[in-house]
Amino acid sequence: MSASSAARRLTAVALVTGSVVAAAALPASAAQDRAPDRQQVVISDVQYNAPGPDTRSNRSLNGEWVNITNRSRQSVDLKGWTLRNSEGDKYTFRHLRLDGRSTVKVHTGSGRDTRHDVYQDRREHIWDNRSDRATLSNRRGSVVDTESWGRDRGHDRDRGNDRDRGHDRDRDRGNDRDRGHDRDRDRGNDRDRGHDRDRDRGNDRDRGHDRDRDRGSDRGHNQR
Repeated sequence: MSASSAARRLTAVALVTGSVVAAAALPASAAQDRAPDRQQVVISDVQYNAPGPDTRSNRSLNGEWVNITNRSRQSVDLKGWTLRNSEGDKYTFRHLRLDGRSTVKVHTGSGRDTRHDVYQDRREHIWDNRSDRATLSNRRGSVVDTESWGRDRGHDRDRGNDRDRGHDRDRDRGNDRDRGHDRDRDRGNDRDRGHDRDRDRGNDRDRGHDRDRDRGSDRGHNQR
């Protein structure tokens, strides 16, 4: 084997080995960015109306929260993810890795962040008690999950009802067309029956003429 051939072979082995090592050294967050976030992480619960009067005390502010649940078995890095309301007020997750099959509660007020509780450090309530929508997005800005209540939920329901009513109208039009075809077929049958009756009357007249002709023939024979 020549020296140049041996050198090329060693270079090829080194490149393959380097690729394997680089793939193994990829951070977990890079692999999870390719994972289907929409199926893994969801808004599992929302307490948008804090218990008691809204006094804007820290206790009252922390009485409203949003639960984010990781339904997969693998942990998910939430750094850079956002949670916002329908007005666009946004909370950005800092250094938080959500373990598999676990939940983190996002409070509105202030507190010390842990693996299971994080705080937006706000001084007033963020979620509207009457109508609002919580939207969870990943670091790429793609919407992962939403949860709405009040008028927002009603709008979603109305769109579904509109589609149902549209389907009902289409079904009714189809039924009307079917009934129209049935009426046309009935008219055709009536015309056929009318033709049959006319043909029967014609046959009756023909038989009557035959009887008259037969009587005339009988009278002629008798006269002879």
